Amino acid sequence: MTTTHTTDAIDARLLLALGATPRATALALAERTKLSRNTVQARLAKLEGSDALHSFERRVNPAGLGYPVQAYILTNVRQRKLDAVGEALAEIPEVVEVHGLSGVADLLIHVVARDVEDLYRIAGNILEIKGVERTTTGLVMRELVDYRLTPLLQSLAE
Repeated sequence: MTTTHTTDAIDARLLLALGATPRATALALAERTKLSRNTVQARLAKLEGSDALHSFERRVNPAGLGYPVQAYILTNVRQRKLDAVGEALAEIPEVVEVHGLSGVADLLIHVVARDVEDLYRIAGNILEIKGVERTTTGLVMRELVDYRLTPLLQSLAE
């Protein structure tokens, strides 16, 4: 079970150092942040036990695995089937992320594919899930701002 953690300036400095050198030892992080090794280890343990850190999977680039095509699929779902739809989506390997939304659609599904034919197959698999009423697929043409937290961490570290 995870707990919510409020990040302070010290945690932010530590996370910035970890982001710059993800495989750094506690000793190297201590030297870089000018903190004691014990403080670094305690802070890292606290961050790992909270919602502050995601899994290593966030660092893996799907294009490097042979899945260069990305798309977002806006999906409308029968509300009573939402949990079952979520479980079915979790069974599709190419579904890398699903967000519940308010507004124009119920779900925002991030998928990766080998090519556009593969994307067509994946979108069809999603549309076949019982409870899915309608989908709209948007192909990612290019990334303008990649996933990042460094600017936010820098503002917290100040």
